[in-house]
Amino acid sequence: MFLAEMFGTMILVLFGDGVVANVVLNKTKGQNSGWIVITAGWAFGVMSGIFVSVALKGPGSLNPAGQIVGIMRGGNVNTALLNIAGEFVGAFIGAVLVWLAYLPHWSETADKGLKLAVFSTGPAIRNPAMNLLTEAIATFALIFIATSIGKATAVAGVEPYLIAALIWGLGLSLGGPTGYALNPARDLGPRIAHFLLPIADKGDSDWAYSWVPVVGPIIGAVVAALLLTALGV
Repeated sequence: MFLAEMFGTMILVLFGDGVVANVVLNKTKGQNSGWIVITAGWAFGVMSGIFVSVALKGPGSLNPAGQIVGIMRGGNVNTALLNIAGEFVGAFIGAVLVWLAYLPHWSETADKGLKLAVFSTGPAIRNPAMNLLTEAIATFALIFIATSIGKATAVAGVEPYLIAALIWGLGLSLGGPTGYALNPARDLGPRIAHFLLPIADKGDSDWAYSWVPVVGPIIGAVVAALLLTALGV
């Protein structure tokens, strides 16, 4: 379970942080290609990560918020904690791989904020209470709809594609205010990598904001789990 979620989340972040790097760093082939490209890259990353995790006999969750929902709905606590550990480690490794893949481009990019944006989310308008609410709403939608997809899908093997479409839609619809973290590991693991890696003229890692993309998704996931249980889903 640990390795499955580690490798799955590694692929998720490799694609996700990788597409952000391609769009925002200087002198890349995809520079300034825009938000739709970023949201598509994250969607493909989620799909690919799920396939990797499931192939390695994991749950394909890739998200500690989803593991918390699993615990609330009767899942094994020890297994969930092991999965969460794998997700954080995988997210860190994925971010390191992105740093290596784009190694010549860090020194070519002067904007410290763009360098941080490759690794972690940040608000378009800094208002912690509203940023927290945005992340909670987006993650509520993720868990509520993803669980519904799992219950409603009759064709085996189609779920990763539908979850990818969901992630793409969430990014397009709700990603604007905060960058739609949706996932504590996806944000915190790469933020730690940003802090530790020798990135050229990188600036700080914005630890003052770092709690929002961790706490917000957990709140949204808990609310979704409570509602799903109340509705008998």
